[in-house]
Amino acid sequence: MRSVMWVLFGVVVLGVGVASALQVRGALEREREYRGAPACATVPVEASGCVWEQEFTVRSAAMNRGERGESPEAELVLPSGKPWDVTFVRTEPVMSEMQPGEKVVGVIWHGQVVEVRDAEGRRQQTSDGPVGWPEDRLGGALACLSFGLAALVGGLWPLFARGDRRQATAAKMVRWHGVGLGGTAILTLWAQAANDWPLWAIPAIWGPLALLLLTSMTAFTLGALRGDLDDDAPAPQEPQPQAS
Repeated sequence: MRSVMWVLFGVVVLGVGVASALQVRGALEREREYRGAPACATVPVEASGCVWEQEFTVRSAAMNRGERGESPEAELVLPSGKPWDVTFVRTEPVMSEMQPGEKVVGVIWHGQVVEVRDAEGRRQQTSDGPVGWPEDRLGGALACLSFGLAALVGGLWPLFARGDRRQATAAKMVRWHGVGLGGTAILTLWAQAANDWPLWAIPAIWGPLALLLLTSMTAFTLGALRGDLDDDAPAPQEPQPQAS
């Protein structure tokens, strides 16, 4: 049952990884379109590909920390009094400092507030912002594909080699190194986002680390097949009663 669960989990994660990989190109094109969008000549009355900066007043802001499934959100108000609800992926650097009555500038693109700028000039993308999505999709694809493939292989292996203890141990080495590959991709994505590195930094950093983990996986797997990881320590002998 444990192997079957690994197989099912691996298939699901692989599906997520494939979906993320297919979205990288579209995310790149959307980000390029936004960065190259011209400024609107007048206030757009309908969704438009030009960029318009609009002043808002913060009515409320909720970071929703500790609430599962709830994104940080804020209610912004136009000078006309019309409310505009926006959500954020994270709270820094602007959202966490928002206070009721504060003035902020919202960047409107295709009918959505995609970026918010405070009085100090700090900028933050909203959940509808296109900047940063290519990196998220690429990092997610690397994490899910590497872990999902290892989980699938490590789950199927024992099913075709039932009763073979060494092959079961080798499959376990594959699975847990897959966890390391996926975790390394997530940490690489976090480092890229924290330091605002370009997209190519993700494969450039993760690639060598993944190669080291694959080398370790190969060594441990071969060692398991040879029996180097077997517990050959003799079982402790029970003391024999002495003859009186």
